[in-house]
Amino acid sequence: MSEPFHSTATAAATARFSLRQMQRIRLRLLAQRAALPLEYNIWDGVLTVWIMGWIGWLPAYALEAYWAFPLCLLGIHAPRLYVKARTRAHAAGRLRCDWLDQLN
Repeated sequence: MSEPFHSTATAAATARFSLRQMQRIRLRLLAQRAALPLEYNIWDGVLTVWIMGWIGWLPAYALEAYWAFPLCLLGIHAPRLYVKARTRAHAAGRLRCDWLDQLN
């Protein structure tokens, strides 16, 4: 069995998660869509929540829906939180995540 994937480079990449990294993950999952349909759909859901977070904060502010601010903030950080959770699960050996190399 191979060594669990866990490095300081990945931790640093997760801390400064960029649009380029999100695009690389999306393209990797798109290429493997037939083999990993659930993972592909989960990542699409995460990206949808991310877009909703970015788009929703301005109307929430304009309509004084202050209760929505934490939801928007959670949506904005959804990709980073998802990748962090997947990195931890991969490092613990609970699941295999082939697209983590796209973070470096």
